[in-house]
Amino acid sequence: MPRPGAGRAPRPAEAAASRGPPGGAAAQERPGPGPGPGPPQPGPVGHRVGRRRRAAMAEQEGPEGPRRPSGGRKMSLQRCETCSEEEAKYRCPRCMKYSCSLLCVKKHKLALSCNGVRDKTAFVSVNEFTDLNLLSDYRFLEDVGRTADAAARHPTMHSPTTKKLLCCMRNKARKCNIDLRTLPVGFTKRRENSTTFNCMENKFYWHLKLVFPHCRAEYTLKGVPDDKTLADILKPYIDPVESDPVVCQRLKIYTASPQSDVQILMKIENRKQNSIRYNELDASRSLLDNLKGKVIIEYPTLFVVLKTLKNDMVVLGQDGSEPAENSDSESSSLSSMEEGEIRDSS
Repeated sequence: MPRPGAGRAPRPAEAAASRGPPGGAAAQERPGPGPGPGPPQPGPVGHRVGRRRRAAMAEQEGPEGPRRPSGGRKMSLQRCETCSEEEAKYRCPRCMKYSCSLLCVKKHKLALSCNGVRDKTAFVSVNEFTDLNLLSDYRFLEDVGRTADAAARHPTMHSPTTKKLLCCMRNKARKCNIDLRTLPVGFTKRRENSTTFNCMENKFYWHLKLVFPHCRAEYTLKGVPDDKTLADILKPYIDPVESDPVVCQRLKIYTASPQSDVQILMKIENRKQNSIRYNELDASRSLLDNLKGKVIIEYPTLFVVLKTLKNDMVVLGQDGSEPAENSDSESSSLSSMEEGEIRDSS
């Protein structure tokens, strides 16, 4: 008995499936459409080159990380001026001291009373003046103009109460033969100044700054009465008995010196930068008597120096006249001197 469908002709789809793809076995090996051939697999030579490259990179990095290439920035050859052990990495923009770490930076700022900010008004002689100094001066003048303009727009500047207080203080100082001048709002000395005048006592309470240049130390006093002598003002700082132990240790060069060797100076205002002069003050007289006939910008700043270590300051006589001797040589050397040379007031 014949099977069902044995005499039926095969369908076209079955016939095509039985024949297979066109082209036979060769067509089955032909790659189909796709993104294209992939990257060639590395052979034995490629593996050796890769291993050598990785070994060279590992040797260059070492256990402490990647090394700096030979063409990079070289480290400074200077030693740290604080610990004198490590190689210096930083340099202070203000005092130009070398440091190796953040700890040494903080130590040098504490020891030298350095704020780390570059002094934009430092004197530079003509021979050392460069384009960078010119650019720095130009930017400094721009900052001054911007600060003055902002101060002129400040609401406090146009306050009647502020103007009245400042005018009253200047008038009181003028009656005491003191030329007191104030700066616009926004300036640092105007912001720091805490000087007041007590109308009941008819007395000034000054904001005072003491500078000890031989130890590079500064101290600010507030509310100093004008009838207090300079010797009493300096006792908590240079007196070996009454001074604070911490202050005494820092100012030991002053406490170890005799009191007769201490000299108190005050800068004369309105002079050229390369012609700075100082007035010598009398320690036995009151602060008011020493300020008479002087120009004060905001508050007085007193420089305490030792006669045996005179440097960087020119002291004038009490009459405000220049010393007669060595005037020609002094004028010729002013261009190469930053602060000048201390000379006796006699």
